Amino acid sequence: MVLADYGAHVIKVEAPDQGDETRQWGPPYAGGESAYYLSINRNKRSLTVNLKRPEGIGIILRLAARADVVIENFRTGQADQWGIGYEALRRVNPGLVYCSLTGYGQTGPLSEHPGYDFAIQAQSGLMSITGPVEGPPSKVGVALADVMTGLHAAVAILAALHHRHLTGEGQAIDVALLDSQLAGLVNVAQSYLVTGRTPQRYGNAHPTIVPYQMFDTVDGAIALAVGNDGQWQRLCAALERPDLAGDARFATNPQRLAHRHELVGLLAGIFRQHQTGALLAVLAAAEVPAGPVNDLPQALADPQVQARGLIHRVFHPTIGELPLIGPPARLSETPPTVRSAPPLLGQHTGEILIELGYTRAEIAALRANGIL
Repeated sequence: MVLADYGAHVIKVEAPDQGDETRQWGPPYAGGESAYYLSINRNKRSLTVNLKRPEGIGIILRLAARADVVIENFRTGQADQWGIGYEALRRVNPGLVYCSLTGYGQTGPLSEHPGYDFAIQAQSGLMSITGPVEGPPSKVGVALADVMTGLHAAVAILAALHHRHLTGEGQAIDVALLDSQLAGLVNVAQSYLVTGRTPQRYGNAHPTIVPYQMFDTVDGAIALAVGNDGQWQRLCAALERPDLAGDARFATNPQRLAHRHELVGLLAGIFRQHQTGALLAVLAAAEVPAGPVNDLPQALADPQVQARGLIHRVFHPTIGELPLIGPPARLSETPPTVRSAPPLLGQHTGEILIELGYTRAEIAALRANGIL
């Protein structure tokens, strides 16, 4: 979807019977399609092909011969068994960029195991640092490993296309959920590597920055993110607490970290005396990073979100007007666009096969024989 947003012509190849399994990941549904499927399939065309039949493989080979990129997420080895792995497709298109996305990668003892986001969040250690301090490990509220892996794949594909532009050479790309999620642990993983100490859960607090957490107010909560000593001084001034600004225990971040519990207790008492909106206005005026703790309706109604125009609307054949959260990046000369709704299963099969040179009679025969 990311590549499609930036202008790529993307053909989504699906099984004829039920297609992408996320089509059934509901409720909720809209117009017969799951919200999950709708969230990640805009700007694509859908082609149904039975990959267990030689005629279906023939269609894939024709597609690959003219494609820039092939992306597959079968279990390791499955594409090779069907005759549509990298080596097979590069024979019909030496410049092809072939990206494989799996749970565990193309090598290693788990390479042939299926991988889903929840299991990867657990196995990667992400859950061990997520959730209440005294509670159990918890997953993140979205499929973060899936999302990060997709983004890493898109970046790798663009790098491979640049290499091909310079050299004419295609290549294979191996992107794994487990690898991507481990890379996404960034500073937490690095802290372990340099200290040997197992990272702990801090709930909504930060392991190495204080104060950097959520504080309750009279009517809600505020996420406070004081990232340096200057911001700390401005926070104290905004709260009209010069005594905290001059307290040696809190003068620098290492000192605030060492006295985390005393400081958090003091700030919790102060924040509980204020209304959320009024205090956020004071903090904004003092240039102290902070934000409201919104639910999703509040987040989407936020004036900043509205001003950025993140909600796009397209026409869907069974839903009508469909709102979607659009591309987040802004490009001055080649902006990404939402051009079409997520396709119905097999919606574009006929037109794609005609583009590949099949006649209408051949297409009818393929349908009759269960290939499409």
